[in-house]
Amino acid sequence: MPGVKIVTQVKLMPEADQAAALEATLRTVNDLACWVSEVAFAQGVPREYELRKHTYAELKARGLGAQAAQHVIKKVRDAYTTLHANIRAGNLGRPQSKRRTKAASTPVTFRPQAAQPYDDRCLSWQYDARTVSIWTTAGRLKNVRFACSADALKTLRDYRKGEADLVERDGVFYLIATCEVPEAETYEPDSFIGVDLGIVNIATTSTGHQAAGRALNRYRKRQLALRAKLQKKRTKSARRRLKARARKEARHAANTNHIISKTIVTEAERTGRGLSLEELKGIRNRVRLRKPQRVALHSWAFAQLADFIVYKAKRAGVPLVFVDPAYTSQTCAACGHIDQRNRVDQGLFICRGCGVVAHADRNASHNIATRGESVWNAGRESHVPATP
Repeated sequence: MPGVKIVTQVKLMPEADQAAALEATLRTVNDLACWVSEVAFAQGVPREYELRKHTYAELKARGLGAQAAQHVIKKVRDAYTTLHANIRAGNLGRPQSKRRTKAASTPVTFRPQAAQPYDDRCLSWQYDARTVSIWTTAGRLKNVRFACSADALKTLRDYRKGEADLVERDGVFYLIATCEVPEAETYEPDSFIGVDLGIVNIATTSTGHQAAGRALNRYRKRQLALRAKLQKKRTKSARRRLKARARKEARHAANTNHIISKTIVTEAERTGRGLSLEELKGIRNRVRLRKPQRVALHSWAFAQLADFIVYKAKRAGVPLVFVDPAYTSQTCAACGHIDQRNRVDQGLFICRGCGVVAHADRNASHNIATRGESVWNAGRESHVPATP
């Protein structure tokens, strides 16, 4: 049975000399990655095998081990693959725009603290002792201590698979490992819970649960004001504080999304129901909002919330389907009448057909639940012609 890939982060607690070796290693591999990137750009970004011919011997001569050199080359090639995908998708602006032109006309660069991948040849784990043995440019470091929760340690011990990334943030080193956790067997749902994603309420379910609300929106407005204040200063200190605040906001968003997704999935598992989510692809281009609401839409990680719900549902065996969100906010969940005027305002829904009055987000979540059940049942129906 396929597994769910999740990442587990542990904090390294090296001694002073070990920390110096780790810092020097990251700086060295990322400096060399910048050099490999220049070579790749000059050669027209060849495939990884061809790029290896141009750079591998030099990387070895500059002190990298065989595996580290391979990882540096692969990291550079993957960076160009991502860049070209973003250009094709239009994520870097329209053709001839300054941002897109600059990205396409200059080599990719790597920060001195950028992540460096490690495989099992370069990194080994001693779970009982909570230490790792890790390759550096100064030699192999043994007995480097790490810290994590008991749950994270169990996940690492049982399900770690593949590479781990070494990163440095504000002088602190972390290992981010990939774990593949087995999916639970999906049960047959009694019905479906619809989940409507929005701005005033981040998530509303057809069972009545509403996530976020005014407290979270106040937090977002306060962070927006603080960002604007720091951006006006344009000093080195302000830029440093902006980076730290961005990481803090990202952690807050991820924590909030974890809480919301866990609540939703737990309720579905407890009641034996499935989950029906909106298809988020193109939501930012599809939705038309006033300027203040646009800021809210683009500042919340809706895709991250959906991803959290998906992987938590897979781990719990909760059935999950995605449905087309078109007209869910204009359709009456009671009679099915569709009218743009049914949505009186953000929070009020009054059906022009049957007169039912409901909370707008709650009504939309019921429509999503109904569509989810239809999608699930359609997937179970046999389309094989009957035997004559």
